[in-house]
Amino acid sequence: MDEESRISVLMKSIVKSFPGILANDNIDFDLRVGEIHCLIGENGAGKSTLMNILDGLYAPDDGEIFIYGKGVKFHSPRDAINEGVGMIHQHFMLIPNLTVIENIILGFEGSKYISLRKSAKKISEFSSKYGLKIDPYAKVWHLSVGEQQRVEIIKTLYRNAKILILDEPTSVLTPEEVDNVFKILKQLTTEGRSIIFITHKIREALRIGDRITVLRKGKVVGTIDKKEADENVISEMMVGKKLTRIEVSKAELGSKVLELRNVYALNDNKILALRDVSLDVRSGEILGVAGVSGNGQKELAEVIMGLRNRTKGELFINGTLTNKPSPDKMREMGVGYISEDRLNDSVILNFTNAENMILDKIDSWPYSQRGILKINPIDKHARELIYAYDIQTDSPWKPTKTLSGGNIQKLSISRELSRKLKLLIASHPTMGLDIAATQYVREKIVEKKKAGCAILLISEDLDELLSLSDRIAVIYEGSIMRIFESEKADLKEIGLLMAGIKRMD
Repeated sequence: MDEESRISVLMKSIVKSFPGILANDNIDFDLRVGEIHCLIGENGAGKSTLMNILDGLYAPDDGEIFIYGKGVKFHSPRDAINEGVGMIHQHFMLIPNLTVIENIILGFEGSKYISLRKSAKKISEFSSKYGLKIDPYAKVWHLSVGEQQRVEIIKTLYRNAKILILDEPTSVLTPEEVDNVFKILKQLTTEGRSIIFITHKIREALRIGDRITVLRKGKVVGTIDKKEADENVISEMMVGKKLTRIEVSKAELGSKVLELRNVYALNDNKILALRDVSLDVRSGEILGVAGVSGNGQKELAEVIMGLRNRTKGELFINGTLTNKPSPDKMREMGVGYISEDRLNDSVILNFTNAENMILDKIDSWPYSQRGILKINPIDKHARELIYAYDIQTDSPWKPTKTLSGGNIQKLSISRELSRKLKLLIASHPTMGLDIAATQYVREKIVEKKKAGCAILLISEDLDELLSLSDRIAVIYEGSIMRIFESEKADLKEIGLLMAGIKRMD
C-alpha cells in the first residue's frame, strides 16, 4: 500500500475563527488507515473545533479536506457520515426518553416503514462482535454513563462509519470501563477503521495512540510517534516549557479537623444522596474522594460547607459538633471551599475581579473601614493574585463576567487558597485548567497540606488523587465503599468500587 492510499483523512491549512478568537490557525492534520491518532492539547487549543469541522458541524473559513483522497465539503454531520465519518461527542447526543434502537436509527433510516426487529438484530450483532453489551429496547435514561457511550459507538458503526472521532471519551468512565473502550478501539482498527482520539490526558494518549499530534493556541506544535514520546516531551509541547515534578511528602498527621459520623442527606430532587457516610480528615492530610460524577460528591461538599442540610448524622469541625452549619459560620471556623460550580457558587459575575477576590473579607481590614471599601489595598491584593495565578484579564476592575470559564475558576481558587485555612474542601479544583495552571494549583494545595491544613480533595482524575492524596475514599451512590492508604491503593479495585462492585476476599 503506497503512502497516499494509507491516508484516510487529510486536512490542509484549516482556518477557523470566531469573534475575537482564531481557533484553528492553518492546521495540517492527517489520519492513516487502521491507526489511532491522538489529538492532544490544553483546553482552548482548538482540538474540538478542528474535529467539529471534520464532522460537518462547522464550516472552515479556509482550507481543504480529503477523505480517502477525495476532496469533500461538509455542510452537516449527515454529509460527513455519508463519507464514512462519525463523531462521538464528549456530551452524548442521545434523547433520554427514547430507546436505544430509536436513538440509533433516528435521522438515519430513510424508509417510511422501519423494522425495529431488524434494527435490533443488527444492533445485537454489533454488541456481540465488539463486546458492547446493551439492551436495544432499553430507554436511554435507564442506562449508566458507560452504557450510553456504548450506544454512541454502536450508532457510528450502525451508520457505516469507517473514520471515528471520539472527543474526551473517558472523562466520565471508571478505569474498568476505560479498559473496555480501549480494547474495542484496538479491535476496530484491526478491521481497517481509523480513529481520532481527542484528549487532554497525556498518559491516556501514550497508552492508546499510535501517533500523537499536539495543538497549542490553535496551531500544530508537532506530530510524534508513540515510541518517540513520553510525558515530559508531550507536556513541554503542550505548555511550551518544562514542568517540575510536584514533591508530596508523607503526611505529618495532627488532630482530626473534619469528622463525619453516619451522615445522610438528600439531593435537590429529595432523593437520598448520602447514605451513612463516615470519614475524617486530619491536620496535614489530604483525603481524596474518588467516584464517577453524580454519586454524592456534590452533596458531600455542600453538607460540610453548610450549603445543604443533613437529614441525619453528625458533623464535627476541630472536635466541635456543628448542628446548624452555615457558609459564614464555616468560614469563621477556617473552612475554605472550592466549588465544582464556579459560576453559581464561587463568584458574582457582575462584580469586578477585585471585588470577587475579597468576597470573603469585604468587611475586614485593610480592605474596608466602617463599611467603606479601601481601593488601594484591594487593588494590590487583586493584582498579586492575578499575577500569581496567571488570570487572563487586562484589569482587576473589569467585571468577572468578561473572563473565560477557566479564568473564573482560577480567580475563585486564588481567593480560597490565599486564606489561612484549617480545612479546605476542594471539589474538582483543576478541572478545565491548562497544564501550567493545574500544576500551580496542585502545588498550592500541597503547600496548604504542609502548613497543617486538612484537605478533602474531590476529583474524577485518578492520577491527581493518587499523586496528591494520603488516603483515598471511594464513593458510590452516596456510600463510602472503602478508604485506601494511597500507597497501597489498587487501581483495579478502585475502578470496581467506583462501579459499585465490592471484591469478595
